[in-house]
Amino acid sequence: MPPLACDCHSHVFGPQAQFPMVPDRLYTPPEASLDSYENLLKTLGFQRAVIVQPSVYGTDNRATLEAVAADPKRFRAVVVVDGSVTDEELRQMHDHGARGVRANLLFSGDKAMAEVRTIADRIAPLGWHLQVLLDISTFPDPHTYFSTLPVQTVFDHMGHFPAAKGVGNEGFQALLHLMQDGKAWSKLSGAYRITGRASPPYDDVTAIAQALIAANPDQVVYGTDWPHPHIPVAMPNDGDLLDGVAIWAPDAATRQAILTDNPARLYGF
Repeated sequence: MPPLACDCHSHVFGPQAQFPMVPDRLYTPPEASLDSYENLLKTLGFQRAVIVQPSVYGTDNRATLEAVAADPKRFRAVVVVDGSVTDEELRQMHDHGARGVRANLLFSGDKAMAEVRTIADRIAPLGWHLQVLLDISTFPDPHTYFSTLPVQTVFDHMGHFPAAKGVGNEGFQALLHLMQDGKAWSKLSGAYRITGRASPPYDDVTAIAQALIAANPDQVVYGTDWPHPHIPVAMPNDGDLLDGVAIWAPDAATRQAILTDNPARLYGF
């Protein structure tokens, strides 16, 4: 691993008594402590990390921000907010390490898309980005929508679309064009969420990851997606997942960009 490598997508869960989950959640994860996560970072060789607000906590960002506060020089946060958030609350979250807002647009309607645009306007003065979870192959006209936002958009899990649809998919091509235009980033994360394979190395994802890197190697980052909540395959080994980066980016300079240089710019390390 290059020095100051950053895991750009992870979550912490619990303690449940301190941080209750929302009633209408999609899944109920086991507790996954910051201590366990730091052990993973040490084992894999990551020196920095981005902790992302999971959906089970809704807009209650306390668990995420408390984890970041444990080591504010090494950690950053991506939070979840709605239209009721105040400018003062955004500033306070910025001071506590937040650098982006995550929006779940997997099942979006016009109202959700309008709110995301409003939030993007609110976070632009802070220099934050918008992180989106969506299936790029089913999102209507992604190039037009995201190219007109006043912030950079970071796409979770390589666009979160079935790998079987292939790199020629119209939505995926729109994502590549957004990256080529310097308007979007992609997280090389969650390969097991889009694969048709049962276990690593998820070779059907290789062409997708390599197309994203080729589109703009300065706007891709890597994330473990630890502790791998709500996944459709058997629990993978994080070392096997990380080995995928060497397959997707065999050039050491490109891996340096993906693992260290790009995260430093995106998250303000």
